[in-house]
Amino acid sequence: MVEARSSDWYQRASAPVKTYSGRALIASALIPVGVLVTLLLVQAQREKWPFSPEHQTNDVGHSRPAAGKTEGSRAAAARVSVELTAKQLEMLGVQFETAEVRKLDETVPAVASAVIDESRIVEVHPRVSGWLEQLYVRTTGQNVGAGQALGAVFSQELYASQLEYLAALRRAGTAPASVVLAAGRTRLKVLGMSEAEIRRIERTRQADRLVTIAAPRSGFVLDRGATQGITVDPSTNILSIADVTRLWIIAEVAESDAARIHVGSSASLTFPLSGRPPFIARVEFIYPTLTERTRSVRVRMAVPNIGGALRPGMYGSAQISAAPRYVLTIGRDTVVDTGISQHVFVRGAKNQFEPHPVKLGTRVGDRVEVLEGLVVGEQVVSAGVFLLDSESRLRASGATGHGGHGGGSQPAPKREGNAPPTKAPAQHEHQP
Repeated sequence: MVEARSSDWYQRASAPVKTYSGRALIASALIPVGVLVTLLLVQAQREKWPFSPEHQTNDVGHSRPAAGKTEGSRAAAARVSVELTAKQLEMLGVQFETAEVRKLDETVPAVASAVIDESRIVEVHPRVSGWLEQLYVRTTGQNVGAGQALGAVFSQELYASQLEYLAALRRAGTAPASVVLAAGRTRLKVLGMSEAEIRRIERTRQADRLVTIAAPRSGFVLDRGATQGITVDPSTNILSIADVTRLWIIAEVAESDAARIHVGSSASLTFPLSGRPPFIARVEFIYPTLTERTRSVRVRMAVPNIGGALRPGMYGSAQISAAPRYVLTIGRDTVVDTGISQHVFVRGAKNQFEPHPVKLGTRVGDRVEVLEGLVVGEQVVSAGVFLLDSESRLRASGATGHGGHGGGSQPAPKREGNAPPTKAPAQHEHQP
């Protein structure tokens, strides 16, 4: 009894202690969080949110410049104009060229593949209903020639037509050909008999039980739709034959370049695995739909398959000539590319060279298109541009520059007392 009372007292005494300790832990955890949130809000009101991208710094006390349109102007601001004498221009080997409008011949790259010419695929159907008793070509991929026997069909309708024609032929005897005889001969042709088969039954006076189905053109068996022994009718596709002596080349042109391609544009095609050297083709057709999966437009060209080197399904590459454009261009050597921006040095009055930020477009060969930053007729530095850029940055940093580069002279040191004047340190010059 005493033990039961003591246990009950212990539980009642310990319950408030547990509740109190849990509340104290929660309060101790919330206080630092509240202080931190308060400090961040104060910081946001006074300056900016410290973790925002524009507030991050590279060095202590210096904010990282935001990327965007100002990068080019800031890069140009890190340089100043440079004035050089005629002697200094000669020593540095500085040369110039003029920004001018030129015809820009561009090529559009594309992935190309060889496919079967759809206009060279034929399907072989019987002309009459009956049974396919013989099938001489039974595998896909097998080559066949024009006129080659593909199978033989027995048709009651055709057999009866042969007997009627032979009966009319016997009745005619040696008399001139009648209208009935001509109609019977025409019917046999319509039902699928060749001229040679008709002449044979005329000579032997015996009807053929089986009529041969011949290949309408040369090629290889693309698909086999019938099996020997089945019943057939004019809707039955026995075989499909494809002629691969001429193939289509399908090029996938990016959606952004599609407007620059036209019917008749020439293209240089390369299929390395075919063993065939690069060859030229012309665009015959531009498909009106866009391939949504690749966001590309299909362009079709037709080429002769010389020696069968190209196989349907092969992949290659195409360089398609785009419509020429007349644009403002400069030489690629005139551009200083910092990785963030591009600029050139424009020649002003009295050999004053000013750094101009430029926006470039398409690069073709040794020329580059200028979208912004220059006008027609301005002269830009084409040789010695990197030495000039180095001098421009050096002067922008507050230094006086190299004497040989047209910089200012170094100040003479002060004399103390009656000490003889000392010579200024010799300025070094670049040897030509």
